[in-house]
Amino acid sequence: MAGLNNLNWDDLRIFLIVARSGAISRAARQLGMDHSTISRRVSQLEYVIGASLFERQSNGLSLTRLGQEVLERAEAVEHSIIGMETHLAGRDAEVGGVVRIAMMEGIASLYLSRRLLALSELYPGITLEIITSPQHVQVSRREADLFLSFFRADAKSVTSKKVGEFGLGLFAAPEYLERHGTPHSLADLSEHVFVDYVRDLIHIDPVRWLDDVINAPRIAVTSSSMIAQMGCAVGGMGLVLLPYFAVEQETRLLRVLDGVTDVRREVWLTVHNDLRGAGRIRAVERYLARLLRADRDYLLGHGPAVTRPGARALPPE
Repeated sequence: MAGLNNLNWDDLRIFLIVARSGAISRAARQLGMDHSTISRRVSQLEYVIGASLFERQSNGLSLTRLGQEVLERAEAVEHSIIGMETHLAGRDAEVGGVVRIAMMEGIASLYLSRRLLALSELYPGITLEIITSPQHVQVSRREADLFLSFFRADAKSVTSKKVGEFGLGLFAAPEYLERHGTPHSLADLSEHVFVDYVRDLIHIDPVRWLDDVINAPRIAVTSSSMIAQMGCAVGGMGLVLLPYFAVEQETRLLRVLDGVTDVRREVWLTVHNDLRGAGRIRAVERYLARLLRADRDYLLGHGPAVTRPGARALPPE
C-alpha cells in the first residue's frame, strides 16, 4: 500500500465510472479517454489502496468485496462533492452547465427535441445532452441526470414524479386500408397484420402497448425503433399502434378505430437526490413538467398541440 495520503479524487471518480459501467471500454467512451489511461488510473488506485478492486472476467469487470466497500465510500465522497457544487451553484444568478436527459427514442425524436428552443432562450448557459435508450437508465448509477420514462423508477437514491401522460392510437396508410379493408371493431383486428416492437428486445413492460389492444396479433414486421415502425406503416406493411405525438408531422397515416381503443401511458421524471438542488436541474425539470402540462390534451389525442416546434417561448400558464 502506497498510503491513503496519496489517494487522488480523480482516480476515485474514474473508478466510479468503471464500476458503474462494468467495463473499461465503456468507461473510456463515457469519459472521452483512451483505454490504456483508464487502466492505468485504476491500477494506480489499486496500488494506493493495496488490493485489487476488480475481478477481470471475459464479459467485463466485477467488483471484489473490497471493491464494493470502496464503491460505497467513493459514492459518499461523490455525494459530498455534488452537494458542495450544488450549494455554490445556487449562489450564482445565472443557471448553467450540462444536463444529461435520458428517454425513449420516440418521445425524444418526435416530440421533445422539437420543443427545446424556448428552454435555450430561457437558460442559454445550459447545454443539454439527450440520450435515447430502449432500456431502463439507472439514474441511481449516474448514467443520466434526468430520466424521462413511462414508469416510476424505484430506488432509494432517486426521486421520481409523474409529469404527464400520453395516449396511443392505431394508424394505417391509405394503401394498406385499400388492400385489406378498414377495421370497424376490435374484433375485426384479427383479420389484419401489425407492425410492432421486436419482442425479445423490449426491456420495459410499458412499451408492450399493442398487448392492450389485441391478443396474439399477426405480425408483418418488427423493429426496435418507433420511427422505423412508423415508416413501415407508411409503406403499407400493416397497422401500427403509436403515441399521438409521434404522428404530429406525418400526414400519410390515418387514424383507425378512433375512440374505440384507449391506451395510455404515464410519463415520469426521475432525478438523483444529490442533484435535486442544482439550479440547472431544477430549471430543466420545471420546463419539462410545464411543457407536458401545456400539451396534455394533445398528448392524449384530444386536440392540437398548444406548444409549437421551434417556438421561442412556452405559452403562458
